[in-house]
Amino acid sequence: MDFELLERTLGDRGEPAYRARQVWEWAARGVAGFEQMTNVPASLRELLAAEVPFSSLTLADEAHSSDGTIKALFRTGDGHPVEAVLMRYRDGRRSICVSSQSGCPLTCSFCATGAMRFGRNLTAGEILDQALHFRRLEPVDHLVFMGMGEPMLNLDNVLAAARRLPDVGITHRRTTISTVGWLPGLTRFVDQVEQPIRLALSLHAADPRLRSQLMLVNDRYPLDTVLAECRRYFELRHRKVYVEYVMLNGVNDSTEQARELAGLLDPAIFKVNLIPYNPTGLDNKGPGYNGSSRDAISAFKHVLDKARLPSTVRLTRGRDIAAACGQLAATRISA
Repeated sequence: MDFELLERTLGDRGEPAYRARQVWEWAARGVAGFEQMTNVPASLRELLAAEVPFSSLTLADEAHSSDGTIKALFRTGDGHPVEAVLMRYRDGRRSICVSSQSGCPLTCSFCATGAMRFGRNLTAGEILDQALHFRRLEPVDHLVFMGMGEPMLNLDNVLAAARRLPDVGITHRRTTISTVGWLPGLTRFVDQVEQPIRLALSLHAADPRLRSQLMLVNDRYPLDTVLAECRRYFELRHRKVYVEYVMLNGVNDSTEQARELAGLLDPAIFKVNLIPYNPTGLDNKGPGYNGSSRDAISAFKHVLDKARLPSTVRLTRGRDIAAACGQLAATRISA
């Protein structure tokens, strides 16, 4: 929802300030439109329906995975594509992965989003509307900023959206913001954010030379400076930093590279998520990555376990509809 337009419309009509709060509370509870907001006068509901779009995004396509995952393709008011994903887990969790940008300017070599044409930063309302779309389907309780884009390049809007998430049912402790290591935004996040929002770092290689091959951002903001900010986050917040590590066959998955990773990260500060590589559709156009075998992932994790570095292997969700990690590219796919 365009909150500025909502507040301006209510102000022009001379409505009291609490009307905007009423409208937001209803939207956060998952109602489908202004007509369901029973404590808002009927005449005002009609006016809002005519002058304020209930969502700043238009649903263009929706895909349903065999594992229960749903991927939504939206269009912004000016036509930019945006994707978001709802992941359902057997333990009852309902987690949303939202985008902070249309496309991404940072072009990590293993990520489909980086191959898209970059559009623009999303507004706080456009970010929230991704979450609200799924909230209208069912209650949700976790959210990750791991969709399209680099959240630290759009930090103000990301945080503005995150501050409203508890009203939707997602506490700050169950909200995670991911970064590839965009240092100016990361430093601001560590310095300014008081809410207990989790931090995740896309690392993918302990060797700086290899990391630069995978992620050009490493040339601009070297890994040692990024990790220093992560350690500062831990010192200030007393919350572990999640490290995302996509497993690429023959690239970053050897036991020696696992030992390098274990030597780089303090087990008291970091927890590693090993991510099986998901085909992106770019494999014949780029470096041609393949995913690591189960045995290679197991051997890699065994090294981390011996070093007492906490680690898990991420459960892949939505791969059959191109909704898994690294696959978001705003393609129309219905399943």
